[in-house]
Amino acid sequence: MKRISSLVFIVCTLLLFSCNETTKKETKTKVQPVKVEGKGQSAVVDEDSDPNALQVAMSMDDFKTLVIAVKAAGVQDALVNAGPLTVFAPVNSAFDKLPDGTVTSLLKPENKSKLAYILKNHVAPANYPVKTLEKNVRKLRKLYMASGKYLDVTEKDNALYVDGVKILKSVKVSNGWVHVIGDILVPSDK
Repeated sequence: MKRISSLVFIVCTLLLFSCNETTKKETKTKVQPVKVEGKGQSAVVDEDSDPNALQVAMSMDDFKTLVIAVKAAGVQDALVNAGPLTVFAPVNSAFDKLPDGTVTSLLKPENKSKLAYILKNHVAPANYPVKTLEKNVRKLRKLYMASGKYLDVTEKDNALYVDGVKILKSVKVSNGWVHVIGDILVPSDK
């Protein structure tokens, strides 16, 4: 009995210690709740929880084009689910790099499924903080994306890249991670 009590004490101490360590390393983003038009989970206003991937994107001017695309494709509910998920979020200037008329064309209702497919190529249905991405680089593992495609993760000059696109910044959100990128991850036919 004494042995079991000691073991329980040690396990509880380790759990408490590991929980404290995790919170010290994570950065939380404070965001004002934003109401999304619609009927799905993304339309729920929650003032108490930490922000999710969509709320973070909606709160920042750098992601206006991404948010417009997400709404046009009708995939906003996927970005607010409990996750975990990892979003590789392109900034506005990434969309500007596309050939003229591409974004306007993709935003048309008749191209909704094509736009949704491209956006799903930016979401991994898993938790990929920076340390896990670095581990994937060492083990030569690819990332499985919601589009059904696999993307390479590499490291060059102390920076991480996903399918050749540099990760500029990483933010912890309530349902996973948002990694800011400067280019669009266009799905390939491979």
